[in-house]
Amino acid sequence: MAPTAPGEVRQTSGDTKLRRDRPWLVIVWNDPINLMTYVTYVFQKLFGYSKARATKLMLQVHHEGRAVVTSGTRERAEMDVFRLHEHGLWATMEQSD
Repeated sequence: MAPTAPGEVRQTSGDTKLRRDRPWLVIVWNDPINLMTYVTYVFQKLFGYSKARATKLMLQVHHEGRAVVTSGTRERAEMDVFRLHEHGLWATMEQSD
């Protein structure tokens, strides 16, 4: 293959969207330790969710085993996971698809 000349742009095939543009998801996982009322309280306290929204997320964690509770930049997701850990909840983060 011949080298490209200076100033020439090479097209790449496939998805060219950068991974850093996708938000990070904070996931809370079900655990046998924390009461459902406590999990609801933590979601309200940390994220300012209404009781209805916090309850809905808590029930998703309880019934499905996990729920995405926040999304955003990597730095924000790291902070949210840290804060959830401080409150005794099992949380992880992953980049959205």
